[in-house]
Amino acid sequence: MKIKDLNDGIRVIENYLVTNVTKGVSNNGQMYLTVSLQDNTGQIEARVWDANENDVEVFKQGNFVRVVADVIEYRSNLQLKVMTGEVLNPKEVRLDEFTMASPVKLETLTAELDRLLSSFADTDIQRLVERLISDRYEAFITYPAASRLHHEYTHGLLEHTITIANLADRIIDYYLELYEGDWHINRDLVIAGILLHDLGKTIELSGPVLTSYTVAGRLVGHISLMNAELLKVAEELEIKSEMPILLSHIILSHHGKLEYGSPVTPMTKEAQLVSMIDDLDAKMKLIEKALNTTNSGEFTDRLWALDSTSFYKPKK
Repeated sequence: MKIKDLNDGIRVIENYLVTNVTKGVSNNGQMYLTVSLQDNTGQIEARVWDANENDVEVFKQGNFVRVVADVIEYRSNLQLKVMTGEVLNPKEVRLDEFTMASPVKLETLTAELDRLLSSFADTDIQRLVERLISDRYEAFITYPAASRLHHEYTHGLLEHTITIANLADRIIDYYLELYEGDWHINRDLVIAGILLHDLGKTIELSGPVLTSYTVAGRLVGHISLMNAELLKVAEELEIKSEMPILLSHIILSHHGKLEYGSPVTPMTKEAQLVSMIDDLDAKMKLIEKALNTTNSGEFTDRLWALDSTSFYKPKK
């Protein structure tokens, strides 16, 4: 039974991924473990009472475990009271059973990526983008967009990228139609910038399971990492046009403000559009995630990434 389907009062025998564990001491002086367990539908807190050293070894962060546990309600939340646990062989488990994934099918996302990659009219842009993405393709279609906050699940990076690329295409088409073609923007540059803007997260982050920041991610960050990759590949491909610098500017400025981590602020129409759409999708996803765990007629918890605002979920 999946975590999202658990009910108070039942006993489960299920496999989970240990995502976090802390030790404690009960009133009677016995050690206990507070464990966060995860499957591909969510997480649940578990307690291992009267824990011994074997339990400490079994419930290590990153272990896949098979547990026998009772589901109980504690302070209005479901919790597992673990009876027994054993470590599973990681080679015999399917990762997709333990990691939350994009609600959009991977085949749909990769088909959209292929379409976008074949849509460029500018040869220099096409060569650059295809080379950079092919170098990191498996990670690009697998990694989350963040370790937390928005799109923090398998294929999340690709979902976020495809979403804002399609939003950009629709916005550009709308303005061109509205002004009968008399609206100037380099569509290829916008889409290329979007496809590359977060590609550095495949270096910054550790992967889709227990996602954390790498040393390079913490010391340098995805913006600078991707910019360096872009300029290196542009030199290798002997591209002499202005496009590598314009793409570099989009990557460097896509967080919009210096205090948000961008070395420069957007100074081209294309860079401004990419920055605004990137911010829009991230914020919509944050709000959606919060509302999904909020009852109708109530407010979400304060979202610090959105100026600590609480959002109301209207009654149905």
